[in-house]
Amino acid sequence: MKQCIDVKAVNNRLKRIEGQVRGLMRMIDEDKSCEDILIQIGSVKAALHKTGQVILEGHLHHCIIDGIKDGNEDEIITQLSSAIEQFSRIV
Repeated sequence: MKQCIDVKAVNNRLKRIEGQVRGLMRMIDEDKSCEDILIQIGSVKAALHKTGQVILEGHLHHCIIDGIKDGNEDEIITQLSSAIEQFSRIV
């Protein structure tokens, strides 16, 4: 199966998120205010959510469309339902 996502773009996003998490750890070590830490946690959460959206969109535009074109509608719909269910669990 060919790649559904732009691996380089997703890896770049994840590296930025990794930097944000390291920053959060520094904030905690430096005893920054709880409010500032919570704001940064929200930023990390939003960045992860956006990364999930990018991956889901890639899945839709490539894997799902290609699978339907290949005549595998039932299997593809099951895969899509599973992907949406997994993504919707991100809270």
